[in-house]
Amino acid sequence: MIRFICADLRRLWAGSLVVVLLVALATALGVSVVLQERALRLGSARAADKFDLVIGAGGSETQLVLSSVFLQPSPLPLMPGEVLARLAADPRVDWAAPIGFGDSFSGYPIVGTTVTLAEKLSGGFAEGKVFAQEGEAVIGSAVKLQLGGEIKPMHGSAEEGGETHTELIYHVAGRLRPTGTAWDRAVLVPIQAVWHIHGMEAHEPAEEGTGHDHEAASVTATGDEHQEASDHNAGDEHHGEPNPDAALNENWTADTPGLPAILVKPKTIADAYKLRQDFRSGNTVAVFPGEVLTNLYATLGNAKQILVAVAAGAQTLVAASLVLVTVIHIGQRRRQIGALRAFGAPRGAILGIVWLEFFFLLAVGIGLGLAFSYAAALTLSGLFSETSGIAMPVGFAREDAGLAAALLAFAAILAALPAALAYRQSPAQALRA
Repeated sequence: MIRFICADLRRLWAGSLVVVLLVALATALGVSVVLQERALRLGSARAADKFDLVIGAGGSETQLVLSSVFLQPSPLPLMPGEVLARLAADPRVDWAAPIGFGDSFSGYPIVGTTVTLAEKLSGGFAEGKVFAQEGEAVIGSAVKLQLGGEIKPMHGSAEEGGETHTELIYHVAGRLRPTGTAWDRAVLVPIQAVWHIHGMEAHEPAEEGTGHDHEAASVTATGDEHQEASDHNAGDEHHGEPNPDAALNENWTADTPGLPAILVKPKTIADAYKLRQDFRSGNTVAVFPGEVLTNLYATLGNAKQILVAVAAGAQTLVAASLVLVTVIHIGQRRRQIGALRAFGAPRGAILGIVWLEFFFLLAVGIGLGLAFSYAAALTLSGLFSETSGIAMPVGFAREDAGLAAALLAFAAILAALPAALAYRQSPAQALRA
């Protein structure tokens, strides 16, 4: 029986190849959606795990997480610098690191932060050391620069028509180990250098009614927005000159310049919840990145259902076309089946031959479809990781075994249709056809 099936497949190789490719593409369409959605969910969750608590000015919690954790460019309102001073003195806080962004270099975001965050982010350096002066920078593992390389910060990005800052040129002092997050593509510089470049120096808090509200400005503003933000604070700030050799001062006081976000490492889980509660009132908002991602996952889940429904529709059309191909195929093989019956082949043998042959084609198509879906998800994840820096783990899970079993069960049922048609044919009618 096996040799007969192999000979039959060799004779009808073109039609068999079409069936296999149809099944493979239909399978890949559905499975790749599942794999890609899972890779995105796992990659973003692992990236968010690096940060326990994010505090920012009142506004969108989702945008706060996207900007501070995933470094997506967007203007954020500034909160008073006294918030950082409070956190630095809070006994519940292990460390609190301010971040400021808005500049870039060759497509890499430049993030102003502290020595503490630069050291804690990846757990060490692949080469070099942490910045110790205003003119030094630390780069992520995916940044294509060498130690000692020059970084000329640009306000915004080249696509937005940003202008290059001439006040200060950074030099690479160290490279971080890979983190699997967007920070692998970031350039980390001292936060005080960012303040000096943008004319943000220590100042006295704005008085009520003066109109100098730091929450209305943002370091991430671009173009006219940046100039407006600078002019807005001109009445209560005195501009300082960037100095590449200046030592770092990371002792935060109440007159610290405004900040778009602060990354906080609480000492305990209980402290984390207490801090979130304390800073969710007034002019600040505190969020757990994981909670925000849960809401995003819900949205992605709805999108996933739509994509799966589209894929299911395509698979239904493929199944219908396979049924049509099967009916035509059996009609063309009526004489062959009749001859087999005339030579004494029992109906059960005919049933087994036709079913096994067609099931084999479907099973091979499903196997190729799984391979195609994995390759497609791997390619898409690689492209996304290259642009975002977030590691996207692509792989099959235990629940995928159930999906594969369901596909094989459907293939077994579909293969039974041509077998049943062949089983019902009488040899006399087949030979007369």
